[in-house]
Amino acid sequence: MVNQQVALDSLFHALADPTRRAVVSRLLKGAAPVKQLSEPFKMGLPAFLKHLSVLEGSGLIRTEKQGRVRTCRVDAERLAAAEGWLSQQRAIWQGRTDRLADFVESQTSPEKTG
Repeated sequence: MVNQQVALDSLFHALADPTRRAVVSRLLKGAAPVKQLSEPFKMGLPAFLKHLSVLEGSGLIRTEKQGRVRTCRVDAERLAAAEGWLSQQRAIWQGRTDRLADFVESQTSPEKTG
C-alpha cells in the first residue's frame, strides 16, 4: 500500500507541471522523438530534458534510443493508475453529494415549496 502511494505521489507530481502535461497529451497521439517534443516549448533542451526525466522517473513515459534519436512514448498502464485513483475519488464524492441531496430534500417540507 505504501509503495502504491509513493508511486501515485510521483505520478501526480509529474502531472503537476503544465509542460509535462502537454508532453503527455502530445504522446497520447503517438511516440515522438525528443527534438520534436521540445519544439513547442520556449526553453533550452537541457531544461526540457529535466521535464522528461521527471516523467520517465514517474513511469508515465518510456524512452528508447536508436542511433542518435531518443524516442518517447506514454506508458498506458501508469496513466491508467492515475485514472483509476481519480475514478475512485469521483465515486466517493458523488456518493457523498447524493446523500447530501437526499438529506436536504428530506428536510424540505411540502409547505415551504408550495
